[in-house]
Amino acid sequence: MTIAGKISKAGFIAAFSLLGLAVSQANASTAPAMTDAEKEAAKLIYFERCAGCHGVLRKGATGKNLEPNWSITQPDGSKLEGGTLRLGTKRLENIIAYGTEGGMVNYDDILTPEEINMMARYVQHEPPIPPEFSLQDMKDSWNLIVPLSKRVTKQMNKINLKNVFAVTLRDAGKLALIDGDTHKVWKILESGYAVHISRFSASGRYVYTTGRDGLTTIIDLWPEEPMTVATVRFGSDMRSVDVSKYKGYEDKYLIGGTYWPPQYSIVDGLTLEPIKVVSTRGQTVDGEYHPEPRVASIVANPLKPEWVVSVKETGQILLVDYTDLDNLKSTAIASSKFLHDGGWDASHRYFLVAANASNQVAAVDTKTGKLAAIVDTAKIPHPGRGANFTHPEFGPVWSTGHLGDDVVSLISTPSEEKKNAKYKKHNWKVVQELKMPGAGNLFVKTHPKSKNFWADAPMNPEREIAESVYVFDLNDLNKEPRVLNVGKDSGLPESKAIRRAVQPEYNQAGDEVWISLWGGKADQSAIVIYDDKTLKVKSVITSPEIITPTGKFNLYNTMFDVY
Repeated sequence: MTIAGKISKAGFIAAFSLLGLAVSQANASTAPAMTDAEKEAAKLIYFERCAGCHGVLRKGATGKNLEPNWSITQPDGSKLEGGTLRLGTKRLENIIAYGTEGGMVNYDDILTPEEINMMARYVQHEPPIPPEFSLQDMKDSWNLIVPLSKRVTKQMNKINLKNVFAVTLRDAGKLALIDGDTHKVWKILESGYAVHISRFSASGRYVYTTGRDGLTTIIDLWPEEPMTVATVRFGSDMRSVDVSKYKGYEDKYLIGGTYWPPQYSIVDGLTLEPIKVVSTRGQTVDGEYHPEPRVASIVANPLKPEWVVSVKETGQILLVDYTDLDNLKSTAIASSKFLHDGGWDASHRYFLVAANASNQVAAVDTKTGKLAAIVDTAKIPHPGRGANFTHPEFGPVWSTGHLGDDVVSLISTPSEEKKNAKYKKHNWKVVQELKMPGAGNLFVKTHPKSKNFWADAPMNPEREIAESVYVFDLNDLNKEPRVLNVGKDSGLPESKAIRRAVQPEYNQAGDEVWISLWGGKADQSAIVIYDDKTLKVKSVITSPEIITPTGKFNLYNTMFDVY
C-alpha cells in the first residue's frame, strides 16, 4: 500500500485531525532526517499498525518501549537504558520487516520497503502528544440519527437474531452482519476504522461497535434491514464497550474505554448521549505515575450493577458501580501491570484478565470485590475472552493462549458445586500446558456442547502456522491437535501476503466454528465455516465486500458470555 493511499484512506483523516500536533524536535539532531510529509504519513501508519501494542506515547505494554531514549531504575538501584536511537535504522527495519519471536508480526507483506524504512526512522523521533478529548468534545460528536420515538416497536424481519454474527471488516471501516442460519451476508454497514469489538444489548436488539478511531455506533437489528441509529466519538483510539446488564438497568447505560485519552466515558445506552468522563491517569501498582494508562477490556457483571474495567498500564482493575452516576463509586483492585483482555470463568463470579507484558493472569472475585489470585503463565498471555471447560483430571478450567510462547495454559478455577470440591487444591494454578506449533496465538474457544478446543496462531511469522488453526480433543488433551489449514480450505488462490486464520467463533448451537481468513486489503479474504464434529468445511463466505475480516461475535454467545 502506498503512502499516498494511506493518507487518503476514508475515515482516518477525521481521527488523525486529533493527532495534528507537530513531532517534537527535541532529538532532531540525532534522529534520522524526515520530511514533513513523511512524518504525517508515518503518524498514520503508527496509529493504524503500532499504537495498540506500543502506546501512543510509545512507552510499551504488550509491545516493547519505542521511545528514542528510556531509562529504568532496577531494584538494586542500577539503571537499565535503551531506546530506538540505540538500535538504529537498519536493525529497526529488520524488526519491522521480519517480526520477532516475542509475538510481533512481520510487516514485509503489509508495508512497502520504503514505508518500513520511513517507520524505522520515525520511531527514533520523539512521539507527538495528541490533544485531550472532553465531555463537551463527545457531545459535539454525538449524532442521534433515529430518536427512540421513531424506532420500530417490534422485530420487522424474520432473521434468527440469536444466531447473527457481527463481523469486523477491518480495513474497509465496515461491519458485516451475517445470518448464522443461512451463512448469507444480511447487511454491511459503515462502522469506523478497525472495529475492535462488537457487543450486544442486554435485550439482543442492538449491536454496539467500537474501534481504533474512537467511534462507537449503535445498530438496530429490529427494522426490515438493520440500520445505524446513533454514533458518538469517545476519543481518538478505543478498544472496548459494554452495556449495563443488571436487572432494572438493562441497556440503560453504556461504558466505553479509550486508549487515548486514557479515560472511560459513560453514555446513554439507547441513544449514546454523553453523560460522564472519568480519567484513569494515576499511579501504577508499583507506585510510579503513568501518563497513559489505557482502558483495555470492559465487561458487565450480570450479578451486580457494575462494570469490570481493566486499566492496562497501572494494573488496576476497577469495579464501577453505575447505580448513581452523580456520585460515582469505583473500587480499585491492584493486580499486575499491562492488563489487556479477559473473560469470565464458568460460574461468572470470577473475571480473569491477562497482564500480558507481566506474563501473568489476574483474577477478581466480583462477589467479594477483591483480588482472588495472580497466576504466572507463559510469555505474553492473550486469551481474548478465554475458554471454559471441565478438565477430566483438574475440573473447571479457564484457558489462555500466548503471543510469545508456543503453549496454551489451562488454569484451574474455583467452583461452589460439591462435585468439584476435590479440585480445590488446584485452584489458581496452571494445571496443564497444551503444546502449539509456535507462538502467536490470539484466541482460544470452546463451547459447552462441544468436545473440541480451538486455538489460532495468526501472529506467527510462518505462513503454514499463521494460516492454520489447531483443534484439541477435550477427551484426550495429551493428543497432538488436528491441524486445519484454513488458507487451503478456503479454496482461494495463493497470495503473496500471509492470510492469517483468526478468532474461532461458535454459532449459537455450538455445532459450527467460524474462522476469519484475514488477508491483505488487495487480496481476497474469506470466512471459513467448519463442522465442529467432523472438522470438515461446511461453507466459505467470500465476496469482494468481505475485506480483511477479523473479529466475529455471535449474538447469543456474546450476550451470555458463552466461551
